[in-house]
Amino acid sequence: MVERSDVDENKRATLRRFAVLGAATPLAKFGGDDEAGGESEARDAIAGYVATTPGAHFSKIRDDLKLGTGEAQHHLRQLLDAKVLESRRDGDYRRFYPAEQFAPFEQVALGYLRRDTPRGMLIELLRDPDATGSDLAEALDVSRPTVSKYAAGLEEAGLLDREDGYAVREPETVITLLVRYADSFGADAATFAAQADGLISFDP
Repeated sequence: MVERSDVDENKRATLRRFAVLGAATPLAKFGGDDEAGGESEARDAIAGYVATTPGAHFSKIRDDLKLGTGEAQHHLRQLLDAKVLESRRDGDYRRFYPAEQFAPFEQVALGYLRRDTPRGMLIELLRDPDATGSDLAEALDVSRPTVSKYAAGLEEAGLLDREDGYAVREPETVITLLVRYADSFGADAATFAAQADGLISFDP
């Protein structure tokens, strides 16, 4: 049986791990010396988490940091008010980013890179710019209509050109984001990052 004290200690260990990263941000000044350690630690942890996982949405931040819904809402609101973080609506999600660090295109790209199928499509197209919809469907083990649906979304978001096949827009920016935050995306991005040396001069 898992004891409550074990759960609390596990949560505190998670918060401390990300708080170390958050302490390196402007939030270190935001917490204040006279503030309760738990309050400051939770905000430091959120800032550290978002710094390493930009584009994460509310539920992911809450769950990965083992915070309650109200607790996460409270700290995120304070971080937004203090302009430590900024957010962007993405469909049903609100995604969070370190303030003034990413251009609008990069914020949109990060949001789509946090979705499995769109990220897989972009990775496959960066590896093989001539890949067809059928190639993508086979590589990702999804249906052709699924590829078409997500391709339309990527085009509407400004990340994909569909005039003559599929072409990733601003590919070097997308590659840079994939490589820089590979560990936060998943195994497919980590594998891509390890192979990306020859792609950074990509010229579609």
